[in-house]
Amino acid sequence: MVKKVLFVCSGNVDRSPTAESLLKGKEGLEVKSAGTWIGAKTVVSKDLVNWADMIFVMEEHHKEAVEKIDPNVGKKIIVLDIEDTYLRNDQKLTKILKEKLSKYFDGI
Repeated sequence: MVKKVLFVCSGNVDRSPTAESLLKGKEGLEVKSAGTWIGAKTVVSKDLVNWADMIFVMEEHHKEAVEKIDPNVGKKIIVLDIEDTYLRNDQKLTKILKEKLSKYFDGI
């Protein structure tokens, strides 16, 4: 069975697309990313939240935004606690993501 993974940050420009690229193409995973801001590249929606089996958010306020979309999202949200201080594909960001995501996925 394919596991559907959604990454959420603010603008869907730096953090969540970097995380998405780390898992994209891995066997058994379908991966997407979105942002909570109105002007985000892809805005997180009820359809995306319902689609996902696991939702990784970068900060607590992203979790709150997702819970407003679907209050029943519950245990499928994981807060990674990664501040908005990195650019897309930043080596430090990639290292932090690999460390945090290795708890949930093998071979990252």
